[in-house]
Amino acid sequence: QVQLVESGGGLVQAGGSLRLSCAASGLTFSSYVMAWFRQAPGKEREFVATISWSGGSTRYADSVKGRFTISRDNAKNTMALQMNSLLPEDTAVYYCAVTSKWAATPIRGLFDYWGQGTQVTVSS
Repeated sequence: QVQLVESGGGLVQAGGSLRLSCAASGLTFSSYVMAWFRQAPGKEREFVATISWSGGSTRYADSVKGRFTISRDNAKNTMALQMNSLLPEDTAVYYCAVTSKWAATPIRGLFDYWGQGTQVTVSS
């Protein structure tokens, strides 16, 4: 049974930093592309960042480029999202997701498994 568990969310002031983690189990981690999505209240779930099987390729949404960094550790079956220079508009529930397919701009329907999400709140 595939499980994805996010952690690291919380409340932070604008300009601050948070580091999210996603721990995966029940799958061959290195065989999957990983990604972060987020969903703000009243909005659609949107793509944030993705990382390839080995970690050699990454892609980011324009809204987070230069501020967020995605990474993975295949030995530990974990993925992380380092978020710097946070803005109030980054407030959302952040989800990790996995897929066997690579896409430069992933869409939600491409992903096979999802975590339960972790809340990030950025105060102004």
